[in-house]
Amino acid sequence: MTEPSSTGIGIRRAAEMAAVFMIGDGMLGLLQPTRHVDLWRSDVGAVDALVRPFSGHPLRRRAYGLLQLTAGLTLAAALRR
Repeated sequence: MTEPSSTGIGIRRAAEMAAVFMIGDGMLGLLQPTRHVDLWRSDVGAVDALVRPFSGHPLRRRAYGLLQLTAGLTLAAALRR
């Protein structure tokens, strides 16, 4: 088996970091939707725009959390191959 190139390993590491972020953020959104959204509310318009659709909608945030968790686990599983 050949060693992956430094570029290849960098891409795999970045993908792994994305998977970890999606899994963690998804779990927090699933388990603590209101607290998690409130934490990310911001005076910075671009940041606030990302969480505004979930404010006051914990079930919507939970559904998105489940989607993030699924996507993160799928990505991590794909990296095993």
